[in-house]
Amino acid sequence: MTLLIPPTSRRTLLAGAGALAGASLIGGRSMAQTARDASAAVFTGGPILTIDDAMPTAEAVAVRNGVIVAVGSLDAARAAAGRGARTVNLDGRTLLPGFFDPHGHVAMVGLQARYANLLPAPDGQGDDIPALQRITRDWMNAHEALVRDTQLVIGFGYDDSQLKEHRHPTGEELDAISDAVPILFLHQSGHLGAANDAALAAAGVTASTPDPDGGAFRRKDGSQQPNGVMEETALFAVMGALFARLDLQANLEMIREGARFYSSFGYTTAQDGRSSTDTCRMIAMLAERGELPIDILSFPDILTSTDVMATPLYRRNYVGKYRIGGVKLTLDGSPQGKTAWLSQPYYVPPEGKPASYRGYPAVTEQQALDAVELAFRNDWQIEVHANGDAAIDLLIGAVREATVKHGAKDRRPVLIHGQTTRMDQLDDLKTLGVVPSLFPMHTFYWGDYHRDSVLGPRRAEIISPCRSVLRRGMRFTTHHDAPVANPDSMRVLSATVTRRTRSGDILGADECVPVDIALKAMTLWAAWQHYEDDRKGSLTVGKLADLALLDANPLTIDPDRLAGIKVQAAYKEGEEVWRR
Repeated sequence: MTLLIPPTSRRTLLAGAGALAGASLIGGRSMAQTARDASAAVFTGGPILTIDDAMPTAEAVAVRNGVIVAVGSLDAARAAAGRGARTVNLDGRTLLPGFFDPHGHVAMVGLQARYANLLPAPDGQGDDIPALQRITRDWMNAHEALVRDTQLVIGFGYDDSQLKEHRHPTGEELDAISDAVPILFLHQSGHLGAANDAALAAAGVTASTPDPDGGAFRRKDGSQQPNGVMEETALFAVMGALFARLDLQANLEMIREGARFYSSFGYTTAQDGRSSTDTCRMIAMLAERGELPIDILSFPDILTSTDVMATPLYRRNYVGKYRIGGVKLTLDGSPQGKTAWLSQPYYVPPEGKPASYRGYPAVTEQQALDAVELAFRNDWQIEVHANGDAAIDLLIGAVREATVKHGAKDRRPVLIHGQTTRMDQLDDLKTLGVVPSLFPMHTFYWGDYHRDSVLGPRRAEIISPCRSVLRRGMRFTTHHDAPVANPDSMRVLSATVTRRTRSGDILGADECVPVDIALKAMTLWAAWQHYEDDRKGSLTVGKLADLALLDANPLTIDPDRLAGIKVQAAYKEGEEVWRR
């Protein structure tokens, strides 16, 4: 493998070369000094939120060579930046640290950005099945060459809970778009999908295909013929067969698109959770080419892709803006898809399921125990997807068993989502040192549905219980799980602070948290979750100049307007990577 020179090392090499040329002066200063000044900037002229308790606000921030060199008064910042530094006038807008994604899927976000957008309002127009068909036809007409070359059509983001019909589209309804080319629709959760007959045939799925462990092909009434709707591992098998049609360049472009889309919401570090070996290698390829605008942190699937953990990609530092940080384990599915594994039955079971239906695990108990033990044995950080409280019980048991076997240590295992975490489970998570990375965006996108259909009023009130975590003296992080939702930092912030649903209801007012705490969960605490708070997460001298610029101050605006704040620009190590 070709060794990449880290950005810090490249700067050191360039500075050394400049020092050798020190006899050449421009205006009495060396060429090296001139180069350093060109990289320097002073940000001032608007509110600056440092997310640093030692100095919560500042008049100015000075940046040089990608690093923050001063935070405080304008005079001090200018002195630290040097005479050749440029001034960035905030023009009344608000500067704060770039957002750190504690859980998402940046490569799949590129899929979302590149293919047909089936999301419902407010993120799209996919509000009923005829709209899904129209959107897909329009996309196909606009991308005839891509459809012809790949023989594949993908639509992302439909949501049966928001569709007028309150059900999944069927294979027959996808056939009505086209029965000649395979069409795959991915549910907004990423855990369910629908395919036309051509797509099922291309994946080798027939009436005699059995349901895989941890998934299901839904069938037509009175027969074993698939109706096109797929759950969990059944969907992933079809996706694997169809996505093989996408060549290397298509995959690389999706990753680039995903990273760019993240930066448009102020994220300067993105995660690719449950990466495959191939995805890790493709991101590394872009990193080697210098084509990543922001840092990407991968957590490959511990059940399929541990081979990359033995490569130099697994490390604590970024090379070319990429590193592997640990491994990912998935224990169950989606609450809005009603595949999450609960200890008590769903409030309204899915069609055809008994009143006792509680969802199901994605893996066996032994697989979960072995996976967590493997991570602890190797001192790998492990992030575990568990939405249902039965899955969280399994996580707690696995971490407890692995801790007994390998001893207590600062491994920071992470609970991803934790939607239905019970209060007794929070106490266990604290005792075991498990970091809760919660998903309060659900209160907006699916809060009404959770209350009325998924969990019922009592359990829905405490989904993603951020305030209860805080009361226990624990740090938590909040995420969007993009592309389950857009990587919309302000929607994450709004949902964490207000917990307001689509209908205007407030789902669990006792679990709301103040804006300053919600911002920490998206910046400093997210960096801490990944052992990066020494260089990211706050505007502090010595940390990277990863910055986000907002058009309003989230600390002073009406909380019900937080979701409407717009990111104006994003800076990675002092360099602008996106501007509205």
